[in-house]
Amino acid sequence: MSLAEKFIVLPFKKNRGNIVPGEMRQASNAASAEKIATAMADRHIGVAAYSIQVDEESGDMTSPKLLIQFGETADLNAA
Repeated sequence: MSLAEKFIVLPFKKNRGNIVPGEMRQASNAASAEKIATAMADRHIGVAAYSIQVDEESGDMTSPKLLIQFGETADLNAA
C-alpha cells in the first residue's frame, strides 16, 4: 500500500434539509487549497479544504485533516 498526501476542496450544499458535499476539486498544495476555498466561500453554503491520504493503488481516501473552512460543512470523519 502506497500512501500519498493530496489536497482537496469541497463545496457544501443543502439537499433535503441536510448538508452534503458537492463536486470535489483537487489542489496542488495546502496554500492552493486554502486559496481555492476562500474564493469559493461566497458562492456556497459552506466550503472546506482538506489534506487527505490516498492509497495510490486502490484510490481509497483516508484521514481527512481540515485545513480551512467557511460556513456550514459536514464532518467527513463521521461517515
